[in-house]
This record gives sequence, structure tokens and C-alpha cells, in this order.
Amino acid sequence: MAREYPERPHVAVGVVLLEGDGVLLIQRARNPGAGRWTVPGGGVDVGENLHAAALRELREETGLEATLGPIVEVCERIVADEAGKTLYHNVIIDFLGTAPNGQLRAGDDACDARWVPIDELSNYETTDGLGPVIERARALREGQNLPPHQPDAPFRQ
Repeated sequence: MAREYPERPHVAVGVVLLEGDGVLLIQRARNPGAGRWTVPGGGVDVGENLHAAALRELREETGLEATLGPIVEVCERIVADEAGKTLYHNVIIDFLGTAPNGQLRAGDDACDARWVPIDELSNYETTDGLGPVIERARALREGQNLPPHQPDAPFRQ
């Protein structure tokens, strides 16, 4: 299925991988959001379950393995072109990740990968809405009993 001007939404996964007071971020090499920092992730292949896709994307983009926890958030990213036609429409399921293992390296469609102290996120040009997702992941990791995520209206760029 074409990523640009799709006939239907593209399903993707992400991993909010936490270690101590840091979060693993990758710098996107391709659109949408080329050059911006975000959590590792990408598209789900046909026949691939969500957990397997999340672990595969984490490994391909960072070289790391992790333990996946609960879903942190489900969100939509809808990007329109100058004429108002939908250029991208992604439905993204972000998982909490813990217990990283392996040698960190940028790979696949990530041009950089690094551990970022959460209190330094404002120094990075991140994808829109990433801060609250990371805070929710941290709260889940710390055992807070949060209600199920209630998505807002789709985010439009």
C-alpha cells in the first residue's frame, strides 16, 4: 500500500523505551517528519502481530531488544498536502518498553539514535505530542493505575 496519498490508513507501532530517567529517541531519516526526533517504530506487515512488529522495528532502527509492556497510546497522524488532500494517514499504537538489551546504533530509516534524559526533551525537535506520550509511559512504568487512553480528535498537520 502506498504511504503517500493512501487509500486507507497505514497501521504503525512505536516503542517508548525507558531506562532510568531517559527515553530512547531516533531521528527520522524519511517523511513524514524527516529530521524530527521520535520513538522507534514503523509499519506493521501483513500477517505480523503488533508486538512482533514493535520489536522488529525497535531492532531494525536501534539494534536493541526490549520487554514490551502495555499499550501507552493509540493516535492518528493525518497530514494534508497544500491542496488539503490527505498525504499521510497513520494510526500508531505505542507500547511501553523496558529492560533494553543490545548495542545501540542507528539503522533502517533512523539517521541517529540516542538516549535522551526526559527533562531535556525540549532541546530536541520532536514529533508533535511526543512529550505527553513519554510522560504517560513513565507513569505506567512506575505502576500508576491509569484509565485506558482516550484518543483526542485526530491530529492534523
